[in-house]
Amino acid sequence: MADYTLIDLFAGCGGMTLGFEQDGRFRSLLAVESDPDAAATWTKNFGPGIARQPDGTPSRIEEVPSFPSADVLIGGPPCQGFSPLNMKGVGFERRSLWREYLRALEEAAPSAFVMENVPELLRSAEFSQFERAATKLGYEISADVLNAADFGVPQTRRRAIVIGLMGQQPVMPSGTFFPPGKAQSGGNPWRTFRDAVRGLPKKPNGRNWHNARNPRPVSVERYETIPNEGEGRFELAERRPDITPDCWLRKKSGSTDVFGRLWWDRPAFTIRTEFYKPEKGRYLHPSEHRPITLREAARCMTFPDSFEFLGPEEQSMTSVAKQIGNAVPPQLARTIANSIADALSRMDEVGQQRGSLALAA
Repeated sequence: MADYTLIDLFAGCGGMTLGFEQDGRFRSLLAVESDPDAAATWTKNFGPGIARQPDGTPSRIEEVPSFPSADVLIGGPPCQGFSPLNMKGVGFERRSLWREYLRALEEAAPSAFVMENVPELLRSAEFSQFERAATKLGYEISADVLNAADFGVPQTRRRAIVIGLMGQQPVMPSGTFFPPGKAQSGGNPWRTFRDAVRGLPKKPNGRNWHNARNPRPVSVERYETIPNEGEGRFELAERRPDITPDCWLRKKSGSTDVFGRLWWDRPAFTIRTEFYKPEKGRYLHPSEHRPITLREAARCMTFPDSFEFLGPEEQSMTSVAKQIGNAVPPQLARTIANSIADALSRMDEVGQQRGSLALAA
């Protein structure tokens, strides 16, 4: 089986690396991740490979002097500059990190690359500039917004995926999981929150990050006021305005998923970095009076329980939640990896055939 070398930029804790390695045809050569906790998690699960400074601290991508040759380059430049949640508050230096991705592309000269980001990336001026530059390097590019649920991830997470192949038009992978009532012949139904957390005790036991936020008594009272799947801040305001935050009482529309309960038999909503705070979105357990745990969120991202997350004891929940929420779901990455590996294999076969013809001539 082919062994393609891999460089992961803005690697985070390694969700995309994991998906590519799960395919079985990729070998990690280098990863770049400046966050110390995420870099520690990557190292714990994949071994040496993180780019580091002489003093041992993880390197920022700007500090990597050069990139070695590799078959595939993957990664997602930080999305804060493209996300509608905070687009206006991010400086140029964050929005321009795609230029470092382009530098790596020029120096590593891979046969393929994958870029992942929020959907807004594809409508940005930065992406237009990147696409023009990558095309000049010889890459043909396909870009689309994929829903992770369509690829076996128990989460409706929509992400922009950009695939480039040297001298060949990439084919974007097609989903094989479908929403209720839309399953095609041979397809599977979307995986659900129930599927994701099967086998975990409903009461968090603190093992392997199966621990939840420690809420205040008034928060528990709010959870108990909306006990049914799918309920949220509007039902809370209707039943108990006395314990509903004033801002929610004043805001009669919008933010429909705030303080919302998940459904057992639907995928989870997008897991963001503060999923342990139900005031940030639909992150309440379907039946228990608590937010989802770190392990439940990791399951919704398709991280196996054997994957170890590291973080400082004094802020472990914040750190690990950030790592989980920023990751690429490994199952989605694995599907993309399979498509990339097949394309590279075909390119190798064509190259061998051309070589044989040249020798025969």
